[in-house]
Amino acid sequence: MRTAVTLCRVAEAAGGPFVFHAPLVEGFEKAEAAGFDDVELFFPGPDAVAVDEVKALCDQHGLGVAAVGTGAGMVKHGLSLTDPDPSKRDAALEFILAMIEFGGKLGAPAILGSMQGKWGGEVSRDQALSWLADALRVAGRTASRFGVPFIYEPLNRYETNLINHQKTGAEWLEAESLSNIVLLADLFHMNIEEVDVAQAIRDGGRHIGHVHFADSNRRAMGFGHTDPAPIVEALFEIGYRSTISAEIFPLPDAETAARQTMQAIRRLIPGS
Repeated sequence: MRTAVTLCRVAEAAGGPFVFHAPLVEGFEKAEAAGFDDVELFFPGPDAVAVDEVKALCDQHGLGVAAVGTGAGMVKHGLSLTDPDPSKRDAALEFILAMIEFGGKLGAPAILGSMQGKWGGEVSRDQALSWLADALRVAGRTASRFGVPFIYEPLNRYETNLINHQKTGAEWLEAESLSNIVLLADLFHMNIEEVDVAQAIRDGGRHIGHVHFADSNRRAMGFGHTDPAPIVEALFEIGYRSTISAEIFPLPDAETAARQTMQAIRRLIPGS
């Protein structure tokens, strides 16, 4: 498994669960110093930083790009794929497709989290899920052009009322015949929603393609009350070999959070 740490350059997400909020050059330096393999990037949009600049930083610091987030579409522009306004749904999909292309040029998949939106009011759950499935079909096809999947993240109930569990997500992907879409298993969200996080990993099975490694309080693993050992064991059971990424609060500070994450991973996964 590869390790990754989040680098955020979205001003509106300055208080969010991302380890490094520093300028990009400094963020790459800190990621390398902490011993991570990759970075996970959260930018304001696809034109915020040139692809060549990111590639140069990757080469300089020996890092890859694990994934790129699309959350700025929601926090900065208020867009979601389940908005009752069709023009906003179209704009949301356009933003996501642009981020898929940006990430694809770096060999990295894009993540759909907050931009999935929710149902309510004039929008029924069935309608919202239908719109979401239609958008994911387009996203999956677009990502396939770059040889990467598109990552869909079940969130906790306070952030979406669409899909909150790994098993539900896996069953929905199969029922909708959604290809080139994988699930993101975020341990923070799962600690809220799942009865047994390790079993939820097994339930997601082959559909899980990315992991956000966070303790129960969304701090670095070891700073809350999660027991990560059975979770990592379940990841090995399902044959997971992709990325474990720290999407966590930078507490008590970014460097300590990064260091604690790597220490926890190295205890659990020798050789990482």
